[in-house]
Amino acid sequence: MRQLGVYIHFPFCARKCHYCDFPSYQGMERWMQPYLEALCREILEWKEKVRDYAVKSIYLGGGTPTLFSGEQIARLLEICFNSFNVQKNAEITVEANPGTVDMADLFALRSAGVNRLSIGLQAWQDRHLRFLGRIHSSSDFVQSIMYAKEAGFENINVDVMFGLPSQTIEEWLETLEKVCSLKIQHISMYSLKVEDGTPLHRWYEEGKFSLPSQEEDRLMYYKGREYVKRFGLRQYEISNFAIPGKECVHNLIYWHNEEYIGCGSGAHSYFNDERFSNTSDVEEYIRAVTDGTPKINYREKIGEEDERFETIMMGLRLVEGVNKQKFKARFGKDIEFYYGKAIRKLVEQGLLIDDEVSIKLTEKGMDVQNVALLEFMQ
Repeated sequence: MRQLGVYIHFPFCARKCHYCDFPSYQGMERWMQPYLEALCREILEWKEKVRDYAVKSIYLGGGTPTLFSGEQIARLLEICFNSFNVQKNAEITVEANPGTVDMADLFALRSAGVNRLSIGLQAWQDRHLRFLGRIHSSSDFVQSIMYAKEAGFENINVDVMFGLPSQTIEEWLETLEKVCSLKIQHISMYSLKVEDGTPLHRWYEEGKFSLPSQEEDRLMYYKGREYVKRFGLRQYEISNFAIPGKECVHNLIYWHNEEYIGCGSGAHSYFNDERFSNTSDVEEYIRAVTDGTPKINYREKIGEEDERFETIMMGLRLVEGVNKQKFKARFGKDIEFYYGKAIRKLVEQGLLIDDEVSIKLTEKGMDVQNVALLEFMQ
């Protein structure tokens, strides 16, 4: 039976973070219950389309899914379990912000089948949290972790950021030390990106802050990567580190360029050789699902050439790289048949390792991934 992942989007936030350009919104609480009902309807719409698939992951992201109660999320998951062939050992993740979960909600989530939490900290120092527009403090974060462990969660990811304005290397390593001391199973570390249309972008254009140099940013990444190794966290993707066996199943679906479906406003799907996405307008999404009118605002057929390149592009984010045997099984010919010239050139440049099992980027190649990918586009 073929496998896929399910992503469910919750576009509501208590307050929009200053750096966020995701389709999420604050001040729309009146739409939360109608949205939840629309989500349930959309999930049911997928039931027949994916009846021949086994679901190996369900990921509830946002926004802030935990603005909804544990009971509301449990009801939604029950509909998922009744609609999809969810594997017995499927990974069920809910994103949570510190300060939006209490003990009762976390027990309800655990009882409903959620077995993984992804908690956004970003930085340990409260001054950085205020600058980013986060609604919590570092002490709120610690409390949330304690609640999660008490509720029985043994697979917790924490998101952290480096490259913040005026952030020192000492502060960055303090963030990692505080997180790792809580015996976390997974860390996602990202460099701050100033995205168009965000308050952060406006402030940057107005000269209200400056960013670390590229050299300083890379040094933070290198030091962070080495630091978490002390706590048994193994790098398996450019930005992700896990205790062996706790790698994120859902994100691996993306990096292996496998099929997934997305439910909710702004959610994306890759299914049956097509990529498509729902409208990101919450009210429009609710009306469309309720009235049975089209909610898709983008659709693209993916040809085999694009699929091959996307498999390379995503797979080279992984430390293990692109498996040659799996590539051949998927596309019918050896990877060298399509990309031999690019592989040889990148190996000569010290950016790629080519062995019997896979092709994978070197540490140097990881730093210039976009340059390496250009060779596969020739």
